Amino acid sequence: MGKKDKEFVKEITPRAEDYSQWYLDVILKAQMMDYSPVKGCMVIRPYGFTLWENMQAGLDGRIKATGHRNAYFPLFIPESLLQKEADHVEGFAPEVAWVTHGGNEKLSERLLVRPTSETIICEMFSRWIQSYRDLPVLMNQWCNVVRWEKVTRPFLRTSEFLWQEGHTAHRSEEEAEEHTLRMLEVYRDFVENDLAVPVVKGQKTENEKFAGARETYSIEALMSDGKALQAGTSHNLGTHFAKVFDITYLDSDGELKHVWQTSWGVSTRLVGAIIMVHGDDRGLVLPPKVAPTQVILVPIAPKKVREEVLPKAATIYEEVKEAGIRIEMDDREEYSPGWKFNEWEMKGVPLRIEVGPRDLEAGQAVLARRDNGEKETVAIGDLKARVPILLGEIQANMFEKAKNFREENTYRTDDYEEFKKIIEEKRGFVISRWCGHGECEQAIKEETKATIRCIPFNLEASPGTCLRCGTESDKLVYFARAY
Repeated sequence: MGKKDKEFVKEITPRAEDYSQWYLDVILKAQMMDYSPVKGCMVIRPYGFTLWENMQAGLDGRIKATGHRNAYFPLFIPESLLQKEADHVEGFAPEVAWVTHGGNEKLSERLLVRPTSETIICEMFSRWIQSYRDLPVLMNQWCNVVRWEKVTRPFLRTSEFLWQEGHTAHRSEEEAEEHTLRMLEVYRDFVENDLAVPVVKGQKTENEKFAGARETYSIEALMSDGKALQAGTSHNLGTHFAKVFDITYLDSDGELKHVWQTSWGVSTRLVGAIIMVHGDDRGLVLPPKVAPTQVILVPIAPKKVREEVLPKAATIYEEVKEAGIRIEMDDREEYSPGWKFNEWEMKGVPLRIEVGPRDLEAGQAVLARRDNGEKETVAIGDLKARVPILLGEIQANMFEKAKNFREENTYRTDDYEEFKKIIEEKRGFVISRWCGHGECEQAIKEETKATIRCIPFNLEASPGTCLRCGTESDKLVYFARAY
């Protein structure tokens, strides 16, 4: 084994020592991504991209099941479209990348590189929608967007990232609101059931909502360092963009009316969520539903028994594969079994099958779980049935473990000094009352670096006083420092 190979399996930086370095160590050594020559952008390597593809497939199916169809809109947007909506301009202008020349010629109008697609999609909706019979319009696109970030971190915040953005148009306010919340629930279902990441659903404050939206709703997750991550957003755009872009339809009563719109999206930052919610000091821990490789089969085959072990291992591989499992066999001669175990654990493969000459004599194999390290011996003839069941148990256990962590790191207080101490020393979610005023919210942010993550749906209002100003309030919100 060369020096480079030894470095690959070397212990990564412990989370408790330097969480940021741990995160970078994990994604680089597990070959999720690499840094690109363009500052703030990343190259997603095949292992990381396969994870994204599996995530994409799970969410795309859910989106299509709600009646949406995929489309594609241009990467370049004329400046005049962005300028139509003042809040949108103010919200995105600092992050916009501009195209000023085509070849050697200066463009007559600057083009922005898509930071989000509301403006160009609204322009097209204004052409396509004429009658109530054209509604609802339910569209989604998978694409890349560019937001020129000053401080970047792979997957979590990069200048270019991948996402899906849904855009819809409806006849009524009620229909648009119902659809906004329906898509938020689609996100919750996907993130909790496929990614095993528990989330809190709620509404964003006026200060935190999307630029130009009437209402913004989000799902919020807690990372293992106690910081929150906005895992997905769904926006009720009202008729605001429809009025700006003149998106009208002739209703059945003969009146010309503006459509009601929604938009919603999740991005590759969910890859970062998986890493930070489930990862440990040995590397990635990936949920079976989206893991690029669900099972790694490692034959323990010294040279003298190699010709005996490998054919039988290949048979096990084929049988498990027949069960619809994403399985790989690592039969590389140049690495020891221990090195392979270390590598695949670092890559977060949910389940490992070990089979050596003694195992074959006994007609069994050893199964090792990545989520908790437990091992069990299973008869070779039972592997095809046992492996899918065990992967389901791993998926469920990962969710419960993450949920328990969130509950253990969620606090309640209306005492501002205690609040500041929790935010600084313990971190996590803090449930507190807030008066509802943006000035008070901003002051808390400046004084503690904590933001209101959302006004949750699942907490009943009860009388009390605002965390900071003491005004009577029954509005409970989730605070946290966030990525």
